Amino acid sequence: MSTQPQQPDPVPEGAVTEPEQEQDLPAPGAAEARGTGGEGPGPDAAGGPSVGETDERAAEHAAALAELDDRWRRALADLENLRKRHARELERERAAERARTAVALLPVVDNLELALSHAEADPGSIVEGVKAIHDQAVAALAQLGYDRQGETGVPFDPARHEVVGVVEDPEAEPGTVVQVLRPGYGEPGRQLRPVAVAVAKRE
Repeated sequence: MSTQPQQPDPVPEGAVTEPEQEQDLPAPGAAEARGTGGEGPGPDAAGGPSVGETDERAAEHAAALAELDDRWRRALADLENLRKRHARELERERAAERARTAVALLPVVDNLELALSHAEADPGSIVEGVKAIHDQAVAALAQLGYDRQGETGVPFDPARHEVVGVVEDPEAEPGTVVQVLRPGYGEPGRQLRPVAVAVAKRE
């Protein structure tokens, strides 16, 4: 018996032959993706941070947040301390101003008491005493920055005067102050009160 391999039968003309089955070949780049050991992609294949790097960043963010929170709390404390200090200083200034005003008025009170103590012994001297005390009180107000205002014959100024009457005065220019009914104290912008006046009537 012959041991030679049998040759395949010749294909008749016009017959359709089935394509030979191709061997499964690895896709291009598959070997590189599996690595030299034939394993799948490693944890760093996608380029993402490792677990250690993520923990480190989280720690840095937590430290930065804690520092900002500490600064914010310190700023709030400083602001509250500033507010309290300002309130104390404002109260001290008010108390000092009240004290300065009282000191300026003390001589007026002393002279009033002195005039009253001598009123029974010499009633006529009471008038002179009251005049002196009046001048002293006006001077005390001027010392505090509130000069007495009571001029006549000056043009009416709405910033300084308050009209309480209108009179006919042929010798006065219309709109001028002809009578002071109540003096004022202080300049425009820092008045204790305006001057109450009567002005000449305009024709």
